[in-house]
Amino acid sequence: MICYNDNKNYERKVEILKAMAHPVRLAILEKLRAGDMCACVIADMFESDRTTVSKHLAILKKAGLVDDIKEGRNIIYHLKMPCILDVMPCIEKVIRQEQEQKCCCSNPE
Repeated sequence: MICYNDNKNYERKVEILKAMAHPVRLAILEKLRAGDMCACVIADMFESDRTTVSKHLAILKKAGLVDDIKEGRNIIYHLKMPCILDVMPCIEKVIRQEQEQKCCCSNPE
């Protein structure tokens, strides 16, 4: 049985994971790993319109994954929780292993 305090922790974890669970938002997080970026630069990296990218940034900010700083007319985003991306190498390893198992070349008959 999960006690009430644990349940709040799980809910917070789920909130963070849900914020990451979109290809554009995950890509934004990975691009911010390299350093702070202006919202306009982030928006130009995607085929989506700026409004859509702005909504994705708002979701990431609400989840506590990113934060922003206003510099003149620009809004600069940075990772607030960079350690969250530490799980990516593990996920990528699993994906590579899955792909190797599906490749017809790796299992000659």
